[in-house]
Amino acid sequence: MSSIESQGVVPRLRIDFVSDVVCPWCAIGLMSLSEALRRLKGEMVADIHVQPFELDPSTPAEGVDVAENLKRKYGMDDAQLAENQERIRQRGAELGFVFDFNARSRSWNTLSAHRLLHWADTQGPGLQLALKGALLVAHFSQGRNISDPAILAEIAGSVGLDAVKAREVLDSDAYADDVRAAERFFQKLGISSVPAVIVERRHLISGGQPPEVFEQALRQIAREPKPAVNGEAPE
Repeated sequence: MSSIESQGVVPRLRIDFVSDVVCPWCAIGLMSLSEALRRLKGEMVADIHVQPFELDPSTPAEGVDVAENLKRKYGMDDAQLAENQERIRQRGAELGFVFDFNARSRSWNTLSAHRLLHWADTQGPGLQLALKGALLVAHFSQGRNISDPAILAEIAGSVGLDAVKAREVLDSDAYADDVRAAERFFQKLGISSVPAVIVERRHLISGGQPPEVFEQALRQIAREPKPAVNGEAPE
């Protein structure tokens, strides 16, 4: 959970950011959301909860070739894939995020990354969101294997988490049940693609929207009265 600090009495919004760490549009969505919140600083406080979504839970330990997997999954040829990647690269560049598709040749199983993110949320304010950003950079900008426990622990340490404790989490099955429960919860809500940005557990903003879309939507939501929320939901 991360708080966007502001002064005075302002609305506080809960934002659940449902995403995967191997989803390029999730990186764009998070950067856009962060930019919108920067613009809204002083108007609201946002508590961001990173929530899990696995694009392909069946991805093997050795990963899969990104290009071949995308072409097979979406029926694209080489030219269409290159065009799609360039569009993503440009959107990222506009937000200050680097997509290096030459460095990123494989996509990895993300369950361990999601378990680590769940643990990070128990370690202190801001650490989960910092880890999420670092994992996205590691995968998309550096082409690192974000399923490797050693690499994941190193990344955790780089954002201020205890790397030794992170490795202990990764070497166990800790938080796997929590991740699965959260995934089921959001699937029951109808989330089948990501990123999905759920504000106050009742407003859905889908996809990697531009900052202006997030800014307008959040400003409008902040003005609305908050109803009571029933039912269990992941923190």
